[in-house]
Amino acid sequence: MPQYTITLTDSPDPADIEVVKQGLDAYDASQGAVVDWVPLALFARDPENNIIAGLTGSTYWGYLYVGRLWTDQRFRQAGLGSQLLEQAEREALRRGCHSAHLMTGDFNALPFYLKRGYVVFGELHDMPPGHTQYFMCKSLQSKTRKHGSLYANQ
Repeated sequence: MPQYTITLTDSPDPADIEVVKQGLDAYDASQGAVVDWVPLALFARDPENNIIAGLTGSTYWGYLYVGRLWTDQRFRQAGLGSQLLEQAEREALRRGCHSAHLMTGDFNALPFYLKRGYVVFGELHDMPPGHTQYFMCKSLQSKTRKHGSLYANQ
């Protein structure tokens, strides 16, 4: 039997993380899931060049992933979040994506995403305790979809 040790750290070496990433990417590619991950970020800035809103995520395997979308409290209700999301979705379409996915909490932006056509496909309760995280998706193509029932409400 092979010998090995397992280490636990809360400050991993970036080179060690890269070994794991490359190993998984190689395995995925061997299964026909070629890695095509491309970062995506949009920022709204005030006249002093301070970031007042931003969206970070990526595109891969035909999906836009919205990792974070934030607007400074002073600028909420001004449409910045909607504009950033719309621009990210347009860029995802340009990159060949057919859909988008994200996660948001009941204390975050669930109504915001529902209003913009995202549907809940899963829930994770007590994350954080007493709250629910919602996994959401949206077709970026026409409402007549051929990818199954995941987007049945669209």
